[in-house]
Amino acid sequence: MSLVLWLLVLLGSGSVFVGIFRLFAPKEEREDIVDISVKRYKSASSFARLDPESKLFDRIALFCLQTFHLEEPLETMYLQLGSPDKPQPVDILYIKILVAVVLPAAMMLLFKAFWPIIFLPVGFILPDVMIKSRIQKRQQEILGNFSTTVDLAALIIESGLDYLTAFERIIKVAREKTILEEELEKTIGEIKLGYSRREALERFAARTGVQEVRSLVGLIIQSDELGTSLVDLLRNFSADLRSRRLNKAEKLAAQASTKMLFPLFMFIFPTIFILILSPMLGGLLSGGLGF
Repeated sequence: MSLVLWLLVLLGSGSVFVGIFRLFAPKEEREDIVDISVKRYKSASSFARLDPESKLFDRIALFCLQTFHLEEPLETMYLQLGSPDKPQPVDILYIKILVAVVLPAAMMLLFKAFWPIIFLPVGFILPDVMIKSRIQKRQQEILGNFSTTVDLAALIIESGLDYLTAFERIIKVAREKTILEEELEKTIGEIKLGYSRREALERFAARTGVQEVRSLVGLIIQSDELGTSLVDLLRNFSADLRSRRLNKAEKLAAQASTKMLFPLFMFIFPTIFILILSPMLGGLLSGGLGF
């Protein structure tokens, strides 16, 4: 009876998990799994490595890819990671499936019970959380010298050069290339390979995933299309960036006192009370207050 109940719990949790993903996932035309592998993933995408006809694990991976509509989110995460050699989007999918299986299995062996099976959805989502934390760290590094780069670009453009030449000069004078300069170098390389400026800039914004970079790209594209002065736009944009960073710093400083209340009440105040009251309690236990 208990085994049947745990099987029902497993099926119920899996149904809820699939239902939530289907509810929030974009609608797509339904196709057979093998047809999807032939029509959609036989391309330059890393999902072309999936071979559902001869490998069972690849068939499971392709089923998850179709059921949860994971192609676009995985490609986006891979792009915002900086397009590293490893992990590829298909490798991230493999990791998600392995963690979803291994985590509940290890807990079942540890606790010798069936209830850890409910952690299967948690194991499937856990790699996404870790990858997104890496993406956030990368985005913070991009924003670290972003306003300085914008100011330098404005100065170089003001001297009579266009923004691509300005970006090239910034990259050349850099002692150590930051992530932002590496992405600018990729953008210049794409333009030299034949991409239009608009498309290369939009790919640059997509690779970073930072709203400030999207705004900068929008300003540059607007300047190209309308013929407005890019120097004034960049100066105003840089001033706005500094103003927002200052407001953010002031907000964090205002929140610091509130955040300190918890450690004060939990750790510091009890220690102070112990130091103050322990002599009095020692005197009471020894037979009086001593006066």
